[in-house]
Amino acid sequence: MQQTYDTLRLVLGDQLNLQHSWFAKVDVSVCYVLMEIKSESDYVTHHIQKIVGIFAAMRQFATALEEAGHTVVYFEIDAANNLHRFERNINALLEQYKIKKFDYQFPDEYRLDKLLGDYSQTLGIATAAVSAEHFYTTRTDLAAFAKGKKKVIMESFYRKMRKEHLVLMDGNKPVGGKWNYDSANRNKLPRKHEPPTPKVYTHDLTLIIDAIKKVDLPFIGKIDPKQFIWTLNRTEALEVLADFVERLLPNFGTYQDAMHEDYWSLYHSRLSFALNTKMISPKELVQAVEQAYYENATIDITQAEGFIRQILGWREYMRGVYWMEMPDYQYQNYLKASRKLPNYFWDGKTKMNCMQHAIQQSLDYAYAHHIQRLMITGNFCLLTGVDPKEVDEWYLGIYIDAFEWVEITNTRGMSQFADGGLVATKPYCSSANYIDKMSNYCKGCYYDKKQKTGERACPFNSLYWNFIDQHRQKLQNNPRMSMMYRMWDKMDSTIQTQLLEQAAHYLEQLEQL
Repeated sequence: MQQTYDTLRLVLGDQLNLQHSWFAKVDVSVCYVLMEIKSESDYVTHHIQKIVGIFAAMRQFATALEEAGHTVVYFEIDAANNLHRFERNINALLEQYKIKKFDYQFPDEYRLDKLLGDYSQTLGIATAAVSAEHFYTTRTDLAAFAKGKKKVIMESFYRKMRKEHLVLMDGNKPVGGKWNYDSANRNKLPRKHEPPTPKVYTHDLTLIIDAIKKVDLPFIGKIDPKQFIWTLNRTEALEVLADFVERLLPNFGTYQDAMHEDYWSLYHSRLSFALNTKMISPKELVQAVEQAYYENATIDITQAEGFIRQILGWREYMRGVYWMEMPDYQYQNYLKASRKLPNYFWDGKTKMNCMQHAIQQSLDYAYAHHIQRLMITGNFCLLTGVDPKEVDEWYLGIYIDAFEWVEITNTRGMSQFADGGLVATKPYCSSANYIDKMSNYCKGCYYDKKQKTGERACPFNSLYWNFIDQHRQKLQNNPRMSMMYRMWDKMDSTIQTQLLEQAAHYLEQLEQL
């Protein structure tokens, strides 16, 4: 006799939360479905490690559910019965199993939220959407906090979160006497300093890679089929968290903004992929770091607060901005940027050492830390006026931890200032001076960090001043930019002209830099 189920529950590829209340007890009338589908894999060109990592994590998650006694239907990417759209696969299951009710967890992306919301209205059976039970906040908490305020900055939201959740608090005051130790988190890696080797895994994902190639999914980047290094399940995520707290956290805050040619991960946790696919929760990260601060004398407040600010403050804030501003946010282009992304973003073949290293690392590992993304590749795109849509698509595709709710707010808002200052209080741009201050990238580069004009002048130098001049009307009244405009105005007009001509030359030869 054909098996039937009362309820079908959809689990998306970034909803791999074994702690969700759905799974607290086994219900034989419920069937869960997970899908590897083309419509979710090729809307931008993704890094091969991202596609493989999500599929492998989904498969391990499905196996864990089955081992716990739950019923699971799983559509592999090359399965003959896979119709490669949520609606089509669900329709087939509703008919096959005589389903009476369809449930799903609220997606974190606007696109999927609308798709599943509209689709569920057409089914003619009972439907329910429930919380993914992951974040500290709801979708609308930031909007409620912002109501009646002229502007909401992350810092004020972060302080509210610290108080509300009693994190690093001493009564009504912050532990250590200060809310934010960002000024202590900006140190370059000292010479001869060697960070610990990162904890990685060696998963053999040859079969999934073969399946991806079989269905001709487009991809970028590199992968070793037998040496996939990223976490694929909750147990591994908890192991990496424990390792981070023990070996990396004591220096995390100090060097979180540092960049180095020889070390791709430095003191970063590399938990963002596990976190954004919900294998592990933000509360687990915050509690582990807070506990380590109280119990471990080698971890001072600058290390613990620096990490917790990223999770409890920035991550929750960016999600709030996303749901407060979408769908219009994806079209913001305040600075009217329109250039195409240079070809070396896809192969790393550029004479700019900082760009070459940051891009090549991204192609090799599907990973770069926040300063590489913000102040190297993002800074370059901002200064050269690359269309933010192209920037969005590159970041969303190349990074293993990139999902639109967190990617677009960071790139279009923080990095490209395309929202006109909703997220960032100023454009995050710099000349070679900052890059040299925070890295060893300038050493041995084809270009000279000290030269502003000439054949081998660092492109970041003239492009920086060109950006300042070009966007004067929109930026000169920004209090955090006033000093730069005073410096520009004090320059000799001949030097100004030379800088602008140098920048114009580089912009014309953008593909050859």
